Amino acid sequence: MGGILVFAEQRDGEFRRVAFEAVSEARRLKERIGGPVAALLIGHNVGGLTETLGRYGAEKLYVADHEFLARYSGEAYRNIFLDAIERMKPSMIVVGSTAMGRDLVPRIAAKLGVPAAMEVTEIIVEDGVVRVKRPIQMGKIIATYRLRSEPYIIVIRPNTFPVEELEEPVSPAVEVIDASKHIEGVRDRVVDFVAAEKKMMDLTEAPVIVSGGRGLGGPEPFKMLWELAELLGGTVGASRAAVDAGWISHDHQVGLTGKIVSPNLYIAVGISGQIQHKVGCINSKVIVAINKDPEAPIFEFADYGIVGDLFEVVPRLIEEIKKLKQSKS
Repeated sequence: MGGILVFAEQRDGEFRRVAFEAVSEARRLKERIGGPVAALLIGHNVGGLTETLGRYGAEKLYVADHEFLARYSGEAYRNIFLDAIERMKPSMIVVGSTAMGRDLVPRIAAKLGVPAAMEVTEIIVEDGVVRVKRPIQMGKIIATYRLRSEPYIIVIRPNTFPVEELEEPVSPAVEVIDASKHIEGVRDRVVDFVAAEKKMMDLTEAPVIVSGGRGLGGPEPFKMLWELAELLGGTVGASRAAVDAGWISHDHQVGLTGKIVSPNLYIAVGISGQIQHKVGCINSKVIVAINKDPEAPIFEFADYGIVGDLFEVVPRLIEEIKKLKQSKS
């Protein structure tokens, strides 16, 4: 049959932004790949989400809805994914590089016996040849790979591909997958789910990240970073030093041992910019560094730098942004 199958990841009834990126990219590649653009939707009480994907170009949906699927189960999701692949026989599979996607894809690839291209930032299809680009060597090199084994499994980095809504939405055909037969005998089950005290935007999808490092001197100054991030419509990140010191939880950590991010704007406050942190943020569209040390490594790769006391600079930024917002209201 051919075509492109996208994993439309959702959590608690809300799509991850990378799902829209994946469907939008699949639509752009459709003519060169051939076949329809389809999406796989897994969860509980997700029937109301089907029309949303049509706004981005999904022509067909495979839907598995069951109470057991309200929380991610690697084994159950894999079984359902393989069912959808068997039904559609796609030429290409596109999944977002989220915690769920990175756990799910190796399970799929191993069963199909094909490789998966991870952390992809560009997909090129020319004359029937599929190539992908991805950063390697800690982001210092962009490598190009030719994919040879169908179905091509491509895991895209969030915040990298543009999201485009159609002027005239598609009304996707829906094919239901019986989830109950894929749940029998599943060995991994979610027994508890503990939510973070402060619900935060996922770092990998945030358009703006304000990160704090050792220069903050303690957990209290993170409050002003939260204020700045919220004014800019983003969230807060941190260096490993700040996390190791116990000033903020690990889910905020950006870097080699944390999360790799690519926001539109990355503001590094009191972060020296060692290679471990550089790896995590180097793919940001714009990097702004605030540090009192003019020799800090972060100034070597930042687009804009402010040499000064962060306890003076950040409050001034907050003040000026508030004035700007008030003038526009």
